Amino acid sequence: MDTRIAESELILNSRGAVYHLDVRPEELAHTIITVGDPDRVALISKRFDKIESKFQHREFVTHTGYIGNKRLSVVSTGIGTDNIDIVLNELDALVNIDFETRTAKQDLTSLQIIRLGTSGALQESIPVDSFVVSSHGLGLDNLMAYYAFENTATEKQLLEAFRGQVLLQPGGANPSIFACAEGLHNHFRDGFHTGITVTCPGFYGPQGRTLRGQLANPDLIDHLTGFSYEGHRITNFEMETSGIYGMGRVLGHQCLSISTIVANRIAKQFSKDGNAAVEALITKALGIISVL
Repeated sequence: MDTRIAESELILNSRGAVYHLDVRPEELAHTIITVGDPDRVALISKRFDKIESKFQHREFVTHTGYIGNKRLSVVSTGIGTDNIDIVLNELDALVNIDFETRTAKQDLTSLQIIRLGTSGALQESIPVDSFVVSSHGLGLDNLMAYYAFENTATEKQLLEAFRGQVLLQPGGANPSIFACAEGLHNHFRDGFHTGITVTCPGFYGPQGRTLRGQLANPDLIDHLTGFSYEGHRITNFEMETSGIYGMGRVLGHQCLSISTIVANRIAKQFSKDGNAAVEALITKALGIISVL
């Protein structure tokens, strides 16, 4: 017997749309671009040949439309893996839960979810305005401690090596790691750097920035930069990727995160025109995504 999902667990609004995104199942494409900044949704959808629908609720903006025959949705997540928890669960609900019966569908849909974001490089050799594809998302944020999942053997080895090489404060993060969808990654190799992306639970202290507050772990960036295991290294850090990859693992979706490098934390450089660098990534990525 199918288990009915209670109204308190799956919240639908007055028009039958999922609560936070304000989107109904027929209003979502199965290839989805996520961005952190709500204003970046329009930067992408203005390149569509046709915009089918636009919705906004709080920081969550969704535009669905077409490039040629390819149907796409662009969704803003806001900042942080707490928001990723909301967005990934609601995207999954839109395709894998019957809203009439409030039960999971027997035939499940695996979405293609591609993040286009910004990030800081942790290797001096990765210049500002370049693009990094996250081979893995390594979370220092604790979201995935609330979910059951299985790691691959390679992920377990990487995590063990990370714990041995990178000193974390006692009582702090319980790191997790997840690989990207290799099938998607294969389309984004020419012109892209690749490496492990660390996802942090904040922008200042968790990323080694100190303004007035003193850091509990002032050597963290050096340890992240120095990490190496069988050819894998940490290339960059930001605030969403591990949540996307982890929730993709739990819910069965294909996920890839691609970042424009707007800062190099080792060379102490910042992009002279971050907006132009983001536009360049959008152009390059849409050319690939539109023919997936």
